[in-house]
Amino acid sequence: MRKYIPFRIGNNISFLIDKKALFTSLLLLLGVIVTFIISTGSGEMYISPLNVLKALFGNGSEMEQIVIHSFRLPRIVTALLVGMSLAVAGAILQGMIRNPLASPDILGITGGAAFFVVLFFAIFSDKNNSLTISIHWLPLGAFIGATIAAILVYILAWKNGIVPMRLVLIGIGVAALMQAGTTLFMILGPIYRASQANIWITGTVYGATWKNIAILAPWTILLLLISFVSARKMNIQELGDEIALGAGVSLQRQRVFLLLLSTALTGGAVAFAGGIGFVGLMAPHMARRLVGSSFGALLPVSALLGAIFVMAADLLGRTLFAPLEIPAGVFTAAIGAPYFIYLLYKSRNS
Repeated sequence: MRKYIPFRIGNNISFLIDKKALFTSLLLLLGVIVTFIISTGSGEMYISPLNVLKALFGNGSEMEQIVIHSFRLPRIVTALLVGMSLAVAGAILQGMIRNPLASPDILGITGGAAFFVVLFFAIFSDKNNSLTISIHWLPLGAFIGATIAAILVYILAWKNGIVPMRLVLIGIGVAALMQAGTTLFMILGPIYRASQANIWITGTVYGATWKNIAILAPWTILLLLISFVSARKMNIQELGDEIALGAGVSLQRQRVFLLLLSTALTGGAVAFAGGIGFVGLMAPHMARRLVGSSFGALLPVSALLGAIFVMAADLLGRTLFAPLEIPAGVFTAAIGAPYFIYLLYKSRNS
């Protein structure tokens, strides 16, 4: 049985599709759809999956349509986009640095984005709890913070190359520094922003709106498409510096590009969902076990796993302790932190 399916577009574009990766991707896509429908119907007002589908296509009752379209869909769509962004950002970092422990939150990139978002709110909030500047600038602020943190980690960890453990330790230190800065500006900023910021830093899609999605969706979709197109660059990076240079690759230029791509994905996610942790660590690891290390398959599978993780975490946060709502980041951290400890233990013994 052939392992690959040949696929051709016109006369100049052709590639092979791994059957296992295709089957896994379709299975996970079904998982995303099921999670999406279950999450949309769950809450104080339960709506059956059939009625959810009817409401999504405009055929449900008026009350169901209001609940779904006005309250639930914005946060679920945000969770889906954020999960995909963080998972792909983590996969890019792990491939670029060739470090299985790399992820946006572990390396302080998420912390850098969070710091600049809190700074944004502290500087541009007035006494009436309103922003004096358009919220459209928020992803840019998060992107700047994420980029500064990523560059700082990369520079400090470089010493005749990148040693995985040194990179992780430097990243943890930078993350602590960004956390300190975030706490400082929470104190210095308006008092009514402090409690909101504290919940947001943990990571939550509560309060998501269609206005936010109108900003986040184009940003995320464009960056994901660029990531998928750039899969070949990531495959070359994983082969090692000597082989990549021998193949005529501009190694440092590619690394800067991939670093900016990862931080842009992280910045957009953090801007609208806060510091949801460990998604960028877990999803690529699980994807690698499912489809191998080729980024052509790894990136889309990571994205689908990330979407399921964050949507499921938000669903648990809304329903498990109802009427209380627990931030989605609590559940991703509850799973991700032990997983990170396991990876550290495994790398120590390898």
